[in-house]
Amino acid sequence: MLIKKYLKWISTALVLTGILLTNLNIYPINIYFHGLGVIGWTIAGFISKDKAILTNFGLQIPLFLIGIYKIIF
Repeated sequence: MLIKKYLKWISTALVLTGILLTNLNIYPINIYFHGLGVIGWTIAGFISKDKAILTNFGLQIPLFLIGIYKIIF
């Protein structure tokens, strides 16, 4: 339970940092921060078996993968 609690807080901080970096137009690091937060929230949703969290954040993962792909290639 303690791991899940801190995972959510850390993931929230990463998502909010990614949003801030996007608003400040600091690219591409914004994708990495927000993407890591999304992965953390997806793991937290899986651990707690919360389908709403899994749907919300799980469907964001491919979107961030597309962004990372665009950066690399």
